[in-house]
Parts: sequence; C-alpha cells; structure tokens
Amino acid sequence: MSVPPSVSPHAPAAGLPSAVSGAPRTPTQADLLAFVRRTAADAELIASLPLDPDGRTWVRLEGPGGSEAWLIGWPPGTGTGWHDHAESVGAFITASGELKENSLAARLPSGGWKTLELTEDIDRRRTLPAGTGRGFGRHHVHEVLNESTEEHAISVHAYYPPLPQIRRYSRTGPILRLEHVERPEDWQ
Repeated sequence: MSVPPSVSPHAPAAGLPSAVSGAPRTPTQADLLAFVRRTAADAELIASLPLDPDGRTWVRLEGPGGSEAWLIGWPPGTGTGWHDHAESVGAFITASGELKENSLAARLPSGGWKTLELTEDIDRRRTLPAGTGRGFGRHHVHEVLNESTEEHAISVHAYYPPLPQIRRYSRTGPILRLEHVERPEDWQ
C-alpha cells in the first residue's frame, strides 16, 4: 500500500451534540453511517484522493465525536483480506465504483483462539455500488474487495472508538485462522 501526498481532509466533522450541556457524545453506528454518507457526497473531496494503479491509497479524515475516518482508493483487483476492527463499531460507503463485502453472520469469540471451523450458513456477500454503505458492530469479520478489472473504487470509512487494533485472518473453506494483529502504528 502506498500513502498519498497530504490531502486536506475537509469532510464534515466535529463533535456530535449532546442532550446535556452541548458536550460531544459517543457516536453511534447511525451517526457514523450518516457521516460517511455526507462525506461520500463531497465530490471535491472524493476527486482529491490520489489514485495509485498498484496499491490502495488513503487519507485520514476527522470523524464525528472523536471517531477515526478514512477516505480509501481501491485499484482494480484489490482487497483487504479477512479482518475485524476489534471493539470498534463502524460504517463505510462506496463513494465511486463498486465494492464487494464478504462477511460472517456470527460474532466470533473476541480472543483465546487461533483456528475456528465455521458453519455452512455463516457467509454473507453484499454488492455495494456507489452511494451504498452499511454500519457494523464490534468484532465484525469481513473482507472488502474491488473486483473490477478496469475501474478504481473509492470509499469512506469511520470507526468508534478509533481502531485499537485490526485482527487479520486467513480462510481456507470453513477454516478461519487468526494470522496476526495490527496496531495503529502499523497503518498510520
């Protein structure tokens, strides 16, 4: 992956109003999804992301209520591999192009395992054309792919709390293996 030159993160941000005293409140999945939708609609921001033909590019954005947000460019044929976002809830939306999400429809144990055998009915697949997104809860295991052979895709992602770690998995048929754990210093 390559890191793009500095891009001004002028996406809508700031804290979320609180019912009490105007202090920011913890953003919900719905708040994060609303944020990524608004951000994806910012044509100037989306067009400002440098796109690399060989690897994903990204720019960190200021998310609502102290959340972590990213604008990500996906060259044709790229993907994340299987992973989760640990204790963070999140949302993402495709701003241009089309992404696929493969996910598991079950919450996995949060720790203490290296290999799991998955049941037959656990797989879910979503096609996410431009303007389509979703929120997800803690320990959501998925992979996101740009299966196009010709077009870049761009997406906006937000997580709260900011990502404490990402667990990376490999998958062979029904067997899911925890391969390694990344910390923020590995991707920032």
